[in-house]
Amino acid sequence: MNNIKVSPLAPREFPELPAIVGVRLSVVAAGIKYSGRTDVWLAELAPGTVVAGVFTRSKTASAPVDWCREVISKNHPRAVLVNSGNANAFTGVAGRDAVKASATAIATRLDCQPDDVFLASTGVIGEPLPVQRITESMDALVSGLGSVGWPQSAAAIMTTDTFAKGAGVQFELDGGHGHIAGICKGSGMIEPDMGTMLGFLFTDVAIEREVLQQLLVECNESSFNSITVDSDTSTSDTVLLAATGTAGNAVIRSMGDPRIGAFRLALDDVMQDLARQIVRDGEGASKFITIDVCGAEDDRAARVIAKSIANSPLVKTAIAGEDANWGRVVMAVGKAGEQADRDRLRIRMGGIEIAANGQAVPEYDERPLDAHLRGSEIHISVDVGVGSGTARVWTCDLTEGYIRINADYRS
Repeated sequence: MNNIKVSPLAPREFPELPAIVGVRLSVVAAGIKYSGRTDVWLAELAPGTVVAGVFTRSKTASAPVDWCREVISKNHPRAVLVNSGNANAFTGVAGRDAVKASATAIATRLDCQPDDVFLASTGVIGEPLPVQRITESMDALVSGLGSVGWPQSAAAIMTTDTFAKGAGVQFELDGGHGHIAGICKGSGMIEPDMGTMLGFLFTDVAIEREVLQQLLVECNESSFNSITVDSDTSTSDTVLLAATGTAGNAVIRSMGDPRIGAFRLALDDVMQDLARQIVRDGEGASKFITIDVCGAEDDRAARVIAKSIANSPLVKTAIAGEDANWGRVVMAVGKAGEQADRDRLRIRMGGIEIAANGQAVPEYDERPLDAHLRGSEIHISVDVGVGSGTARVWTCDLTEGYIRINADYRS
């Protein structure tokens, strides 16, 4: 794991994220799976914080996901505890006991209830979580609160990730400023169908939980739900958004509040940034692919078609081989099961129209297209010719590196 090269699509450096008043961070190396690196992260939340969340739709969800679903409506969130190296999924009663033991250990030290603690785990499925290693690290974890920042936090939750992922923004609010900071992890087993494998966002905006929840759900659709690496939905997918209410603004109490617009734009910006970073770290990826679909029956249908293209191994391997095999795009549109007019179908790559009206564009110039495919940023656009629905999806190519990483994952 430590010998994996950083993705060629990675950002040059971890971005500078704003501090969020009411959030303190800590990490420890508990030795859950990896040696010589941190693998447990704690975010302490100030009293009065509210938390929204979205979770995997997998029917084999992990024990921490079940726990979070149970406590999400509680009114006194005080902590988020995350471990990497073990997903605590498909672990039966032992998994549920491990969740309760972890939450209780943190609650005892933060003078709160176990239900005030959110939990998430990521890593190997089906292996018992060595929870004692986590609980034995609690004193060091709590005593270290405030000693680390966002880069160390993002690094502690990585598994096959090759770089730590973070994004943040400052925006105007009530004559002052609001702030959002977020970290996430994900590289493989990515077609979230809710959020990424793990994502954690924090804001100082004062806002009611029900409004925060609705905003998270809506922004999730255009960010984490619009990415795919390999079409596989994890058992552990969790996105939490915590609002500490420390920005000094008057509380936002409804979706009709005029200040919602600025907050939504800021949240969408951060979540889309994080989502794209996950694709840029797709296991074995060498090319970042943006897929735009228009002319669909509606936006839902456009998303289904875009995901069909993005998830096609034949499309993804063609891009890896820098081959403009647009017939594979036609195939992916056809198998999506949504309305499409074959004889009005139009396909562009890199802005160059290569198919129109149900057939190849005669004698199009391949030279600029070849140059586009040799690059690392690929754009495919498709008009299916039946309506006004649109969607954008991000994915990556499929290379031998994906096979190698996943064949060796448990070793």
